[in-house]
Amino acid sequence: MSEIRPAPVFGGESLLFLTDEQLRQGIEAMFFAYRGFTADPDRILSEMAYGRAHHRAIHFINRAPGTTVNNLLAILGVTKQSLNRVLRTLIDDGLVESRVGTVDKRERHLYLTEKGKALESQLSDAQRARMRAAYKDAGPEAVAGFRKVLEAMMDADMRRAYVKLRDSTS
Repeated sequence: MSEIRPAPVFGGESLLFLTDEQLRQGIEAMFFAYRGFTADPDRILSEMAYGRAHHRAIHFINRAPGTTVNNLLAILGVTKQSLNRVLRTLIDDGLVESRVGTVDKRERHLYLTEKGKALESQLSDAQRARMRAAYKDAGPEAVAGFRKVLEAMMDADMRRAYVKLRDSTS
Protein backbone atom coordinates (compact mmCIF):
# COMPACT_ATOMS: atom_id res chain seq x y z
CA MET A 1 0.00 0.00 0.00
CA SER A 2 1.36 3.43 -0.86
CA GLU A 3 2.28 6.06 1.68
CA ILE A 4 -0.52 8.44 2.63
CA ARG A 5 0.31 12.02 1.77
CA PRO A 6 -1.74 15.19 2.06
CA ALA A 7 -3.60 16.26 -1.04
CA PRO A 8 -2.21 19.37 -2.70
CA VAL A 9 -3.98 22.61 -1.83
CA PHE A 10 -5.22 24.74 -4.72
CA GLY A 11 -6.45 28.31 -4.94
CA GLY A 12 -10.10 29.00 -5.64
CA GLU A 13 -9.61 29.62 -9.35
CA SER A 14 -7.94 26.27 -10.03
CA LEU A 15 -10.81 24.45 -8.30
CA LEU A 16 -12.76 24.95 -11.52
CA PHE A 17 -10.37 22.53 -13.21
CA LEU A 18 -10.10 19.59 -10.84
CA THR A 19 -8.64 16.40 -12.24
CA ASP A 20 -10.33 13.03 -11.84
CA GLU A 21 -7.59 12.15 -9.34
CA GLN A 22 -8.35 15.22 -7.23
CA LEU A 23 -12.06 14.40 -7.31
CA ARG A 24 -11.31 10.79 -6.31
CA GLN A 25 -9.30 12.09 -3.35
CA GLY A 26 -12.25 14.26 -2.34
CA ILE A 27 -14.61 11.29 -2.55
CA GLU A 28 -12.29 9.18 -0.42
CA ALA A 29 -11.90 12.01 2.09
CA MET A 30 -15.71 12.16 2.40
CA PHE A 31 -15.88 8.39 3.05
CA PHE A 32 -13.20 8.50 5.74
CA ALA A 33 -14.58 11.68 7.31
CA TYR A 34 -18.05 10.12 7.47
CA ARG A 35 -16.58 7.08 9.26
CA GLY A 36 -14.98 9.39 11.80
CA PHE A 37 -18.10 11.50 12.14
CA THR A 38 -20.29 8.47 12.88
CA ALA A 39 -17.77 6.46 14.95
CA ASP A 40 -18.58 7.95 18.36
CA PRO A 41 -22.38 7.77 17.99
CA ASP A 42 -22.07 4.24 16.54
CA ARG A 43 -20.25 3.10 19.70
CA ILE A 44 -22.92 4.63 21.94
CA LEU A 45 -25.77 3.20 19.85
CA SER A 46 -24.28 -0.29 19.61
CA GLU A 47 -24.48 -0.60 23.42
CA MET A 48 -28.25 -0.18 23.04
CA ALA A 49 -28.56 -2.42 19.95
CA TYR A 50 -29.46 0.64 17.84
CA GLY A 51 -28.06 1.72 14.50
CA ARG A 52 -27.69 4.82 12.38
CA ALA A 53 -31.37 4.81 11.38
CA HIS A 54 -32.25 5.24 15.05
CA HIS A 55 -29.72 8.06 15.32
CA ARG A 56 -31.12 9.90 12.30
CA ALA A 57 -34.70 9.57 13.57
CA ILE A 58 -33.71 10.85 17.03
CA HIS A 59 -31.75 13.73 15.50
CA PHE A 60 -34.57 14.99 13.29
CA ILE A 61 -37.30 14.50 15.88
CA ASN A 62 -35.17 16.60 18.22
CA ARG A 63 -34.66 19.30 15.56
CA ALA A 64 -38.38 19.53 14.82
CA PRO A 65 -40.41 18.42 17.84
CA GLY A 66 -43.92 17.44 16.77
CA THR A 67 -42.81 16.50 13.27
CA THR A 68 -45.10 14.04 11.57
CA VAL A 69 -44.20 10.54 10.52
CA ASN A 70 -44.73 11.60 6.88
CA ASN A 71 -42.37 14.54 7.26
CA LEU A 72 -39.75 12.28 8.82
CA LEU A 73 -40.20 9.82 5.95
CA ALA A 74 -39.52 12.61 3.45
CA ILE A 75 -36.42 13.83 5.29
CA LEU A 76 -34.89 10.40 5.84
CA GLY A 77 -35.81 8.96 2.44
CA VAL A 78 -36.59 5.52 3.85
CA THR A 79 -39.56 3.22 3.42
CA LYS A 80 -42.53 3.48 5.74
CA GLN A 81 -41.92 -0.09 6.87
CA SER A 82 -38.29 0.68 7.75
CA LEU A 83 -39.18 3.85 9.65
CA ASN A 84 -42.03 2.14 11.50
CA ARG A 85 -39.63 -0.57 12.68
CA VAL A 86 -37.21 2.10 14.01
CA LEU A 87 -39.97 4.20 15.60
CA ARG A 88 -41.60 1.18 17.23
CA THR A 89 -38.30 0.37 18.96
CA LEU A 90 -37.74 3.97 20.06
CA ILE A 91 -41.30 4.27 21.36
CA ASP A 92 -41.19 0.89 23.15
CA ASP A 93 -37.88 1.86 24.79
CA GLY A 94 -39.34 5.15 26.03
CA LEU A 95 -37.24 7.49 23.87
CA VAL A 96 -39.95 8.79 21.53
CA GLU A 97 -43.59 9.66 22.14
CA SER A 98 -46.16 9.52 19.35
CA ARG A 99 -49.20 11.79 19.72
CA VAL A 100 -52.35 11.85 17.62
CA GLY A 101 -52.73 15.04 15.57
CA THR A 102 -55.15 17.63 16.89
CA VAL A 103 -56.25 18.76 13.43
CA ASP A 104 -55.92 15.48 11.54
CA LYS A 105 -56.42 12.42 13.75
CA ARG A 106 -54.63 10.26 11.15
CA GLU A 107 -51.36 12.12 11.73
CA ARG A 108 -48.84 11.03 14.32
CA HIS A 109 -46.63 13.74 15.81
CA LEU A 110 -43.30 12.68 17.25
CA TYR A 111 -41.54 14.03 20.31
CA LEU A 112 -38.47 12.95 22.24
CA THR A 113 -39.07 12.00 25.85
CA GLU A 114 -36.62 13.16 28.54
CA LYS A 115 -34.77 9.87 28.07
CA GLY A 116 -34.71 10.47 24.30
CA LYS A 117 -33.41 14.02 24.78
CA ALA A 118 -30.62 12.71 27.00
CA LEU A 119 -29.55 10.17 24.35
CA GLU A 120 -29.75 12.77 21.59
CA SER A 121 -27.59 15.10 23.63
CA GLN A 122 -25.00 12.39 24.22
CA LEU A 123 -24.88 11.54 20.50
CA SER A 124 -24.73 15.12 19.27
CA ASP A 125 -22.19 16.17 21.93
CA ALA A 126 -19.78 13.60 20.51
CA GLN A 127 -20.31 14.83 16.96
CA ARG A 128 -20.14 18.51 17.91
CA ALA A 129 -16.82 17.95 19.67
CA ARG A 130 -15.38 16.32 16.54
CA MET A 131 -16.75 19.04 14.24
CA ARG A 132 -15.65 21.85 16.57
CA ALA A 133 -12.07 20.52 16.58
CA ALA A 134 -12.06 20.09 12.80
CA TYR A 135 -13.55 23.54 12.18
CA LYS A 136 -11.07 25.14 14.58
CA ASP A 137 -8.18 23.42 12.83
CA ALA A 138 -9.42 24.32 9.33
CA GLY A 139 -10.30 27.96 10.00
CA PRO A 140 -13.32 30.14 9.16
CA GLU A 141 -12.78 30.33 5.39
CA ALA A 142 -12.56 26.55 5.12
CA VAL A 143 -15.70 26.15 7.26
CA ALA A 144 -17.68 28.47 4.99
CA GLY A 145 -16.32 26.75 1.89
CA PHE A 146 -17.10 23.30 3.28
CA ARG A 147 -20.69 24.31 3.99
CA LYS A 148 -21.04 25.67 0.44
CA VAL A 149 -19.70 22.41 -1.00
CA LEU A 150 -22.10 20.32 1.09
CA GLU A 151 -25.08 22.48 0.13
CA ALA A 152 -24.09 22.36 -3.56
CA MET A 153 -24.01 18.54 -3.41
CA MET A 154 -27.60 18.33 -2.15
CA ASP A 155 -30.42 17.59 -4.55
CA ALA A 156 -32.79 20.56 -4.91
CA ASP A 157 -35.54 18.96 -2.78
CA MET A 158 -33.09 18.08 -0.02
CA ARG A 159 -31.57 21.56 -0.10
CA ARG A 160 -35.04 23.06 0.36
CA ALA A 161 -35.72 20.72 3.30
CA TYR A 162 -32.31 21.55 4.78
CA VAL A 163 -32.82 25.32 4.43
CA LYS A 164 -36.32 25.06 5.92
CA LEU A 165 -35.02 23.10 8.90
CA ARG A 166 -31.98 25.35 9.31
CA ASP A 167 -34.04 28.54 9.14
CA SER A 168 -36.81 27.27 11.42
CA THR A 169 -34.51 27.07 14.42
CA SER A 170 -31.92 29.77 13.71
